[in-house]
Amino acid sequence: MPLQQRFTDTAACAQVIADRLGPDLRVAAPLGLGKPHGLLNAIYALIKAQPARSLTLYTALSLTRPRPRPGLEARFLVPFLARHFGEDCVDPEYALDQTRDALPANVAVHEFYVQSGVMLQSGSAQRSYISQNYTHVARDLAVQDINLLVQLVARRETPDGVRYSLSCNPDLTLDFLERAVASGKPRPLCVAVVHPDLPYLSGHAEVPQDYFDIELAPRHAPPLFALPRQPVSVAEYALGLHASALVKDGGCLQIGIGALSDALVHALLLRQRHNLAWRAALEALDTGYVSHTLALQLGGMEPFRQGLYGASEMVMDGFMHLQRGGVLKRRSWDNLALERAAVAGRLPGDAPGGHYLRGAFFLGSRELYRWLDETEAADPDAIDMCRVSNVNQLYGDHQVLAALQRRGARFFNTCMMATLTGAAVSDGLEDGHVVSGVGGQYNFVAMAHELADGRSILLLRATRDGPHGVETNIRFNYGNTTIPRHLRDLFVTEYGVADLRGKTDEECIEAMLSVCDARFVDALAAEAKAHGKLRAEFAIPDAWRRHRPEALAEALAPLKARGLAPTFPFGSDFTEVEQRLLPALGWLQRGSRTWRGRLAIARAWLRPGAAVDGEAEALARMGFGQAATLADRVQRRLLQAALRQATR
Repeated sequence: MPLQQRFTDTAACAQVIADRLGPDLRVAAPLGLGKPHGLLNAIYALIKAQPARSLTLYTALSLTRPRPRPGLEARFLVPFLARHFGEDCVDPEYALDQTRDALPANVAVHEFYVQSGVMLQSGSAQRSYISQNYTHVARDLAVQDINLLVQLVARRETPDGVRYSLSCNPDLTLDFLERAVASGKPRPLCVAVVHPDLPYLSGHAEVPQDYFDIELAPRHAPPLFALPRQPVSVAEYALGLHASALVKDGGCLQIGIGALSDALVHALLLRQRHNLAWRAALEALDTGYVSHTLALQLGGMEPFRQGLYGASEMVMDGFMHLQRGGVLKRRSWDNLALERAAVAGRLPGDAPGGHYLRGAFFLGSRELYRWLDETEAADPDAIDMCRVSNVNQLYGDHQVLAALQRRGARFFNTCMMATLTGAAVSDGLEDGHVVSGVGGQYNFVAMAHELADGRSILLLRATRDGPHGVETNIRFNYGNTTIPRHLRDLFVTEYGVADLRGKTDEECIEAMLSVCDARFVDALAAEAKAHGKLRAEFAIPDAWRRHRPEALAEALAPLKARGLAPTFPFGSDFTEVEQRLLPALGWLQRGSRTWRGRLAIARAWLRPGAAVDGEAEALARMGFGQAATLADRVQRRLLQAALRQATR
């Protein structure tokens, strides 16, 4: 069946949609990369201009570029953002307005996951947030009378006609539309917005031409949103090393995104490529021999011979690096792979065949998008992008196969805080403010407990920089939890691994104390004793008192000296000069949070010390080659002081 309508003009398409659906638009849009910002902006502008109309948007993870604060932050970020995202990058206007609490009265935006910390000050976003497990979103959307679905897609001409790929976001679209139709409600108007750079992934992500009612192929497509690659600190490397020993050869891997995940991926590659150096670094960190013991029980110390199978709601750069490094290679056959093999005249077990990575959505760097494109062309079975219900849960008609695929599963997720008795805080604060969302974390933790040899592994930094200085991320108790303590399993910090599964509260408290920062362990133990959860005679072992940042730096110094723990393990989007600026700007940012830090900054400003190598280039990059005004001269001297402090 041919498409009903095709457009190249975004504003005209938005007007036709509004005229066709009437005054009340109830819109579903994918999370992350799959949101067509141009069309959504055109619809949003149309509704804003007509107060008699209304728009209700259901979505998640509305990606916007950072908005730097005036001063040094803006001087650093504005040129970088223009270069990295492109001058013609398009942000979702509704998200920018919601951040400022400036949504018009006739617009409502409901998200089940937001960019971490971005909406903390938005009353509108905090009130409109919907708390859901990822796998429940399609079910809940089906009763919301959605009349419009919009999605970014890839398009392909085939001998049998036009085909579309849901590409980065088959996660909820397939489940939602099936549920909506099954409920007896009219099928929403479905609009495909074609992006020429979006990787075309076939298999479960592919749909026929008549799946969409309208095709919009804009004359100009802004660049795809690409995440900048992040630096990895010494503490994060330590955490990644501990975590990497828990992974079982021949098993299944799920990981998220961010510096902790990058550290884990890099550590897995060290285990594969530089096994002796990896072992030596782990031994230097593992003063209590806990990680080594758990590695023998749950994971391994050898390189990966069978390799790993990836099953992760999010496909990110780490999986690309693991595949290139020979770690991600265990394949799984399902009905679709068997059908493809039969058509191609292959048998199960022939190479290539089956997939080694299954995901529900992808988001990452431009390098990731190119890799996905190239992999599809060379080995179309390798990556299976599919509905989230086939990734994040075991229920349904695929549960037997899913359990086999996920043998030896290690589900790695990050959290903000954890309690001594094993609850995890990942989505919000105890005052009710939402930081991000539950997403799929609960799904994977619960799945780990259902699988015979699955384990949930929550990663967290032992400390954070707070408004009053360094604070512990391990608390005796907390007023909000994302993962309840009855699902407690494995926690990993930079100081080691705490195995809580099947343990008593007191045993859990001791295990969590063993991975705390030494600066907080006495106070936490005292609080546990005061509440009767830890015996009065318990004494902190001397080994735990070495759990300090300087001990981590000492343990990992040989790895750093060999170049095996670089600041940017997978390359950087920053220039060399910008990389020299980052530690200085970080020093200023951390120092400005406390009165002691501000005092140290003031002293450094008064006595900045001798110039350092590359200082002139760094000052020029920040626009201080000619500091004309008094404010410029003050900021220039502040940056000089920071550059000199950061090299000490």
